[in-house]
Amino acid sequence: MKRLSITFWIGAVLAGSILLFFLIGCFWTPYDPQAMNASMKLAGISIAHPMGCDAFGRDVLSRVMDGGTSTLLVACGTVLLGAGLGIVIGAISGYFGGLADTILMRIADALLAFPSVLLALVVIALLGTGEINVILSLGIAFAPSFARVVRGEFLRSRYLGYVQAARLAGASHARILFVHILPNIRSVLISAVLIGFNNAVLSEAALSYLGIGVQPPQASLGSMLAESQTYLLTAPSLCIFPGVALILLVLGFGLMGDGLSTGRK
Repeated sequence: MKRLSITFWIGAVLAGSILLFFLIGCFWTPYDPQAMNASMKLAGISIAHPMGCDAFGRDVLSRVMDGGTSTLLVACGTVLLGAGLGIVIGAISGYFGGLADTILMRIADALLAFPSVLLALVVIALLGTGEINVILSLGIAFAPSFARVVRGEFLRSRYLGYVQAARLAGASHARILFVHILPNIRSVLISAVLIGFNNAVLSEAALSYLGIGVQPPQASLGSMLAESQTYLLTAPSLCIFPGVALILLVLGFGLMGDGLSTGRK
């Protein structure tokens, strides 16, 4: 097994630190993220409020922690749904080929022709807003990209010796697909999941920024950025802290994915 590169470990430290920060927000925040206090409107950075307060007097640190939790929930749900659908579709397409491959890949190509956020907008327009619907819409939008990656690996693997040996031993197609081939492409899948997670984080932030993702009063990094744009000059900390948290999270997972890809070369 090849040693992981320094790039991977730098990314792991960055992503792990931000994830820990957000996960703490699942159980504890310094203040109620939704509690308003008119006397603290746009209050600056202080010991009591290390990231200041927003236009409603809500503690920004608490809202970043809570908003990060929402982002993680949506991103994880999106990747689980997208990867699950993509693995099944890509495995069937790459392993069996023929008409099934043609039909499934043409559908995937048609979906890939649309930007993921645009496709998610269409699904949300049909289903409505909310975290669950955002996960469904982004999961459907991301499934074709996972399917493409998995299909390529199954195409490459289906004629290898260990697969032929499993066929001769009488293994079922399902066993060959998910017991023999799938574990042997895990490094590619991990890289695809890391990239997909990054894209899910950015897509969720974009949808929430547009007001059709996570709905108020629930905090979200994207909606916090949208709310802060009015106060860029008077209270720049409102956009700096959620923006930095989003950047570090995406950068961390991006470096991890790049490190894994480099390690396979």
